[in-house]
Amino acid sequence: MQRLIIVYNPRSSRFIDVEKEILTPAKNLKGYIIGKYKVENTDVDQNADKFAKIIKDGDLVVSAGGDATGIIASNGIIKSGKDATLAVLPYGNFNDLSRTLGTKTLADVLSSESTVKKLYPLEIIVDGKFFRYATCYVTIGMTAEACELFDEPKFRKSMQKGHKSSWRSYLALAKWYFKNRHKKVFIPEFTLNGKKTAKGISDYCALSGKSMCRVMKGGDDYLKPKVFRSENCRLTNLWRLTKLMVAAIFTRTPGTPTTDDILEFTNPATVELQAEGEYRTFKDIKSIEIKKGEKYIKVIHK
Repeated sequence: MQRLIIVYNPRSSRFIDVEKEILTPAKNLKGYIIGKYKVENTDVDQNADKFAKIIKDGDLVVSAGGDATGIIASNGIIKSGKDATLAVLPYGNFNDLSRTLGTKTLADVLSSESTVKKLYPLEIIVDGKFFRYATCYVTIGMTAEACELFDEPKFRKSMQKGHKSSWRSYLALAKWYFKNRHKKVFIPEFTLNGKKTAKGISDYCALSGKSMCRVMKGGDDYLKPKVFRSENCRLTNLWRLTKLMVAAIFTRTPGTPTTDDILEFTNPATVELQAEGEYRTFKDIKSIEIKKGEKYIKVIHK
């Protein structure tokens, strides 16, 4: 029988729903050996490394959580080197990976109408060393730093009040933006692929999936082995931010097709980087490279 491994976070705001709608019904599934991986209270990369050790060829991995849980599952599969398949269910805040794949329920995952496709993730390399895979998008700068507010105890407590909480996130981000947008330089001076960038750039974005932060539209680059879209923006300017958001919501997030982006900083820099909401602060770094990884993930696609 095939192993079905459910990846979940017992500390998430929607764990009650995961337990009711996924963990409990899974006990009655026929034809599967049910396994579980409980996300530990460490970080994304440590969890991915630990999860990779338990994956076997032929496993069906079901991520039941937010995009952070999806990152753990996807990175764990790639790092394991095993022939496993990933399915993602939306029990988080923005759920960009689930929206990209179109899966919403356990029935979708197991349906004969769903297909298995190859997802080619973005690969993040910092100062020549591999950091992490990202299935949908990566940002560097102000938008990455803003993600820190989601880890504040006050905000996380408010998220526990109900699972329809996206509006809380947007409101919190808006408050953070108007409070912090002029306080600092979010990305120190850098070149992109050898070309000097304009002054005042606050954000770099690489987008591969169908959506970013739920409302910003992407495309189908996640199914392509090399190409993705990227953009440099001065989002500290309210007019530029508004213009970008209108385009991103009603048409498509602006960006230029590329196969490999290398950001090289004029001086050793401290920057914030985030992939699907999971951020990391890097200090005294010289370069960040974003490209499509050579390895793909088999995913359940609806």
